[in-house]
Amino acid sequence: MKRDDDRATAPSLRVDVVESGQRPRRGRMPCEIGGDLTFSTDHLESYCLAQWEPVIFDALVVAGAVEFCDRIQRRKTQHWGRIFELCIPVHDPDRWNAAPVIASLKDALEFLTGDRWEISFVARKAPAYVPHQFPFDLPGDARAVIPFSEGLDSRAVAGLMHREMGDGLIRVRLGTKEFLPVVGASGEKQPFTSIPYRVKPKTGEFGESSARSRGFKFSMVSGIAAYMVKANRIIVTESGQGALGPVLVAVGQGYEDYRSYPPFMDRMEVFIKALFNHRVQFEFPRLWHTKGETLAAFAGECADGASWSTTWSCWQQNRHSSVAGHKRQCGICAACMLRRLSVHAAGLSEVPETYVWENLSAPTFEGGAAPAFEHITRAQREYAIAGTLHLDHLATLQKSPMNKGMIDLTVSQLSRSRALPEDTVRGSLNRLLNKHESEWMNFVEALGPNSFVANWVARP
Repeated sequence: MKRDDDRATAPSLRVDVVESGQRPRRGRMPCEIGGDLTFSTDHLESYCLAQWEPVIFDALVVAGAVEFCDRIQRRKTQHWGRIFELCIPVHDPDRWNAAPVIASLKDALEFLTGDRWEISFVARKAPAYVPHQFPFDLPGDARAVIPFSEGLDSRAVAGLMHREMGDGLIRVRLGTKEFLPVVGASGEKQPFTSIPYRVKPKTGEFGESSARSRGFKFSMVSGIAAYMVKANRIIVTESGQGALGPVLVAVGQGYEDYRSYPPFMDRMEVFIKALFNHRVQFEFPRLWHTKGETLAAFAGECADGASWSTTWSCWQQNRHSSVAGHKRQCGICAACMLRRLSVHAAGLSEVPETYVWENLSAPTFEGGAAPAFEHITRAQREYAIAGTLHLDHLATLQKSPMNKGMIDLTVSQLSRSRALPEDTVRGSLNRLLNKHESEWMNFVEALGPNSFVANWVARP
């Protein structure tokens, strides 16, 4: 589904971000700083490396406000695009309203989300909180920053890149749950230990789950970190299936998922340069490799390679993936299926109890779950089918002439983005897709002919 900007049918939302105790203009929904958008003082302090710059706080507010809009306004079933009018108070509105900043911000958001964004900035009524400054455990010359999470790609690529850069690689925690050590070996605080804000729904849960703005959130935080440590390289950890798969195999009739796609990161480079006057480059060291190849390299070449087994890939919430009171990964969502495929491709293994769905070789979906798991739902089955078919469709992508135009477009976009000849990109993409196909077919075969997974992808 391509973006549709028809104002007559597109849902629209007008939002005023307001400081604590302030009210929005008539006809606009408030997003209150301190209410709908809350900041953690401790986590904000991990972003105060030198003299505090208010533009850092403003950039975090912008990321939070975009997330608020994206998650609160539900998309229509047959109409992807929405229209947002967003007004945000900042310390220096002239800086934010400058034409290069506004244009590059709008370009990045509209490409990423498939929505129309009209954003304006006004002066804050009062300065924001200034975090306390502490000495931080930082190298003298930061070479690159790497967004870091509990995920498998994140752990593996951080390990592989650390061999090249050593302490010049700065990790930036993605998420709000702190898991990196707050204090380093030197006894000084670690920087960027958590995203310092949370966005809350007005009531209950957010209405929209597509969450395309996560790509903006994570690249913005990475850009802030690179600016603060004066690094010019940002390492994107996704392997080829994660960066390119959601674009090559769109879900249903949805707009392409560009959250980890190089052409989106190109747009963020332009925005970061316009806002901070600091040039960065998003690099994809594992773009032409499968997740299985990345895992195999990490496990076989890095001193901490065995730590891959402690990573977490699952998208499901705790209440949907616990067995006898113990949290597990579900084992059947798209992220878990790619993980299990990759572990198999790397020649590694996990204990069945890693997952709620312990046995993918079971003849029925229900029979694959742990015996003590009693909450099998229709939605879980649908997630499992969608995740399985995504990997299968990616494996057979090159076999259908119908996909040629889409593959050609992707090659053209990646050629411009990575400054590589189209023939080089096409060869690398073909190798990636062939490798994924081989890994997937071997994985399904290993599950056995009676597996419910094999049944879902049975060939005519």
